[in-house]
Amino acid sequence: MIRINDIIDKILDYQPDSNIDLVERAYVFSAKVHDGQMRLSGEPYLSHPMEVAGMLADLKLDVESIAAGLLHDVIEDTHATDEEITEIFGEGVCNIVKGVTKLTELDAYSTEVRKAENLRKMILAMADDIRVIMVKLVDRLHNMRTLKYHRKESKKVAISQETYDIYVPIASRLGLYKIKKELEDISFMYLQPEDYQDIQILVDKDSDEREKFIETVKKSILEKVEKVGIKCEVVGRYKHFKSIHDKMIEQSLEFEDVYDIIAFRIILETEAQCYEVLGLVHSLWNPIPKKFKDYIGCPKPNMYQSLHTTVIGPSGERVEIQIRTQKMDRVAKSGIAAHWAYKENGHYSEKTGSSFAWIQNIVENQLNRANPGEFLENVKIDLFPDEVRVFTPTGEIKTLPKGATPVDFAYIIHTEVGNQCTGAKVNGRMVTLKTELKNGDTVEAITTKGHTPSKDWLGFVKTVKARSKIRSWVKSLENERSLTLGRELCEKAFRKSSMNFNSFLKNPEEVDRAIASFGLKTLDELIINVGYGKVTPRQLIGRIAPKTSPKRTTSSRLISKFIGRKKKKPNEAILVKGLDDILIRFGKCCQPVPGDEIVGYITQGHGVTIHRKNCKHSLEINPDRHIDVSWNLNIEENMYPVKIVIKSVDKVGLFAEITSRISKIGANILNANMEVSEMNTVDSYFTLSVESIEQLSKIFSSIKKIKNVKSVKRID
Repeated sequence: MIRINDIIDKILDYQPDSNIDLVERAYVFSAKVHDGQMRLSGEPYLSHPMEVAGMLADLKLDVESIAAGLLHDVIEDTHATDEEITEIFGEGVCNIVKGVTKLTELDAYSTEVRKAENLRKMILAMADDIRVIMVKLVDRLHNMRTLKYHRKESKKVAISQETYDIYVPIASRLGLYKIKKELEDISFMYLQPEDYQDIQILVDKDSDEREKFIETVKKSILEKVEKVGIKCEVVGRYKHFKSIHDKMIEQSLEFEDVYDIIAFRIILETEAQCYEVLGLVHSLWNPIPKKFKDYIGCPKPNMYQSLHTTVIGPSGERVEIQIRTQKMDRVAKSGIAAHWAYKENGHYSEKTGSSFAWIQNIVENQLNRANPGEFLENVKIDLFPDEVRVFTPTGEIKTLPKGATPVDFAYIIHTEVGNQCTGAKVNGRMVTLKTELKNGDTVEAITTKGHTPSKDWLGFVKTVKARSKIRSWVKSLENERSLTLGRELCEKAFRKSSMNFNSFLKNPEEVDRAIASFGLKTLDELIINVGYGKVTPRQLIGRIAPKTSPKRTTSSRLISKFIGRKKKKPNEAILVKGLDDILIRFGKCCQPVPGDEIVGYITQGHGVTIHRKNCKHSLEINPDRHIDVSWNLNIEENMYPVKIVIKSVDKVGLFAEITSRISKIGANILNANMEVSEMNTVDSYFTLSVESIEQLSKIFSSIKKIKNVKSVKRID
């Protein structure tokens, strides 16, 4: 375990006049309140906050951040209170600790609700003080490093998935690439263990040859640069495993064909030297056209700067080279931490703040998102780093996510412009509303008074603002229809039960009791729920006029004794929260399999339809029609259809080898079709019958090991 003296020495190295007393007092307090607590690894709990504080010191953060790192778990895991932290360590430290602390009062809620609300709380705190997310990222990194001590595999997978979905993109947006890459690789190791192991074996296989190659390239660059009197540092490093895997999948490459497994970095003193050395490298080896990027002249939004070029190296293979100054290298490793500029009042500099305005955009977009699934989905969209910059007709620049359309542009201008958008001009020419915008486009939204949004727009808009405004309009329209339908259904059901619905409405006490019994707030909300199918008229009648159980006869008691009560079918695959004996259908669009994350969708008159959470159709469905569902783990094994496509190079016996491997793992082949192209490549389409997502993963891993197979994917 790192020692407190080591942490203090690190701080004094980069900030000699720091208030070390604050860190020392935080250490003593943390040791006292965590005394007797142990980690799953068997180490004293104090080892975790100590490691977090040490990593924060490596990032050269201020003493308040490091003190907060030592205290970040005390409110959540000990008897310490936020009032106590404020009194002893000050408001700045306490605000960071509170921002990192989970909401314990959410323990009774579902996992998704807890995750969404804790993330919402953290993002709000992050917008107020960016140090909150710095501490949280380092906390998550150390927890990922020790994830192996968790006993439950499902827990490891769930934590890794959350890390990959949320914390990896946040680290990327903050420019914390060192943390981002480690979080990404550890998540990859638990989410796709067989793929991770395969790449690890392949990387280690020719490590001696690669080390010789690294030394050869480094020597050539150093000799060339030092001849002109420029001092530089040359570093050769392996690409991280997740990046290698993604490139193999996206470009259908064999490991041997991934040319930039090793990348080189040339570190210099000045910006002018970067461009001079770029010319020297291009004179040494031929550059590959369209493989040059100038991130010095056009930095990334997270302040990353570097020159990227790819050349034909000394062995005739492609070599990726990055050229940057020492300052740029610090930013590339530490992101916002390298630009740390806290003033006495606790606010970061205007330059740093403007570079991370996207944090405030996330806050503004998410404040009114009540549905946890929609909230998490929208945060992931906001964290997506690729952007395009377009112009308004007056020359104003608007930044949109990659793939954004004229409808997204219209909503960025104003909500009413988006609602009334009927067409668009891009660079002076009329285009469809689905057209993807490109960097430098000049866009003009055409509106028609009285026009309203189309639900179909949800299928192609990319911005959270556009999606939320369209959903709000669709929801209001569906609420009107459901209110009318719900009233009609109630009147009909009340008449059948010899009751009067209007008389019920005129009795405020009875109405309030019925509303409260369903956990709702207004009468309209109750009737809308009836129209949606979330509440049945019979349930409403049962709440206001409960039936008395008839006296049982001797014969009925005997029948009950010998026949017994009706039991729930043991083979029902889906559990629906709060409902029994309800019609269940599986979405044909995405074909869920046990182990998939799923969501239920209430349909009028057709029960509940089950979709995968990442299914395009489930993302377009009104969140108000969603219902919590889960797989029933206590049933006998069933078989479920799933479609896959295998891309490969054609060879004799390929089809037989694929089908043999599928059969060995115990899956049935329901349908098979192969398409051969002129380039001697084959797309093999299979419909399989499998028991679970784990069985499907085994099939994928087995097929990927077949020579000439480029990729295996699940398709909708």
